[in-house]
Amino acid sequence: MTRDIKLMAGAFVGMGVLHFVKPGPFERIVPKVLPRKKELVYASGVVEIAAGALMLNDRTRRLGGLGAVALLLAVFPANVQMAADVVRSRRAPRWYKAGTIARLPLQLPMIRIALKAARS
Repeated sequence: MTRDIKLMAGAFVGMGVLHFVKPGPFERIVPKVLPRKKELVYASGVVEIAAGALMLNDRTRRLGGLGAVALLLAVFPANVQMAADVVRSRRAPRWYKAGTIARLPLQLPMIRIALKAARS
C-alpha cells in the first residue's frame, strides 16, 4: 500500500470520528434543501470511517476505495454549500474564503487516490 493511500485512509477515519465528536460544523454545511442534517452527518461519518478502514486492508481495499469515491462525490454539494456560505459572509477573513474555494478542486486528487486504492 502506498503512502498516499495510507494518509487518505487515516484522514477518512479521523474525519469520520469528528462527525460524531463535533457534528455541528458538518451539519452547517449540509445543503439547506436536505432534511435531517444530523442524521446525514452521522451517516456520512459511518461511511467515512468504514471507507478509511477498508482501504487499510489488502482484501477490502477495493471496496474501501470505491466507497471513498462515492462519499467524495456525495459530499461535494456540502463543500460547495460551505464555500458559498463563507464567500457571502462579511465576517469570514479573505484567507478563509480563498481556502474554501481552493478546496473544491482538491476533491479531484482525492478521488484519484481513492480510485488508485480501488485498483490496488
